[in-house]
Amino acid sequence: MCHEFFNDSSFYHFLFQVDLDIASKVQQQPCQHCGGYLHSARYPRKPRGPRHCLTNDYDTRLSFCCAEEGCRRRTTPPSVRFLGRKVYLGVVIILITALNHGLSHQRRQRLFDQLEINPQTFYRWLRWWRETFSASRCWQSVRGLFMPPLNSIQLPGELLGRFTGCDLQQRLCQFLQLLLPLSGTSWSGYLGVAVDPQKR
Repeated sequence: MCHEFFNDSSFYHFLFQVDLDIASKVQQQPCQHCGGYLHSARYPRKPRGPRHCLTNDYDTRLSFCCAEEGCRRRTTPPSVRFLGRKVYLGVVIILITALNHGLSHQRRQRLFDQLEINPQTFYRWLRWWRETFSASRCWQSVRGLFMPPLNSIQLPGELLGRFTGCDLQQRLCQFLQLLLPLSGTSWSGYLGVAVDPQKR
């Protein structure tokens, strides 16, 4: 099932449409530094993972640059595709680490081979969930909503299981929505974004 999910190009297209919607809402607002208008200024990305399922839209990160001379500050909207500067897509990082205890060594190695993941990278992601993410303001602000409480050692698998979507895609979208504040730091506004693949 996991192999099939990573090959679902329609889901990656849906995530791109969500990012377009987020970017449109950010561009409608003035520059947070000077109040100027925001022009499109995408920058290149080369995400690793299921490249055969991704369109050219994944070769850039949606971003803006202030039009005012003397400012020109970059504003990069939050993203459900990219998790900060990590080179793998957010959905890959979530799923591979969430399935850590549910896969045999052989099946996990096949996924590593398919997605070109180095084992050291995988263990670095696990450490990120348990140390960096668990201490982040993003997680600290919402962890009380999950009862019984989650221990950092249970991240991210147990957290993925706590979301109430009717299928894996919905639960992943809810997870990606929770991670939006960590996907970029150059924009600090609030977006009421509803990410639901059933309504695409």
